[in-house]
Amino acid sequence: MELVFALVIGALTSSGVYLILRARTFPVVVGLTLLSYGVNLFLFSSGRLATGQQPIIGTASSYADPLPQALVLTAIVIGFAMTAFVVVLSLRNLADNEDDHVDGKQPYKSPAPEEESEVTGK
Repeated sequence: MELVFALVIGALTSSGVYLILRARTFPVVVGLTLLSYGVNLFLFSSGRLATGQQPIIGTASSYADPLPQALVLTAIVIGFAMTAFVVVLSLRNLADNEDDHVDGKQPYKSPAPEEESEVTGK
């Protein structure tokens, strides 16, 4: 179970970093969201992956740590606010620049070669 959990965290984190490095605003927003999901799962796993454990210290010999759960709940709220802000910021960038490139500039495209018309003689 821990191996699957670690693979999911790694996949979310690597996908998020890849999408953040893209030059368009929508992949950057999705990448930030995926990266925050990966970090939230990592924080949640730091409280030991145990099912059926007591959440309060002193009632059992082993317990679930409530601090990572509180950190993840706080991170979810902050992540939602950050995502909403970045979406509004990217919409403003799209309205101002008429483009969704993060720099506001289109990458250089070489001009298309002119097509030569073929003379068939018919």
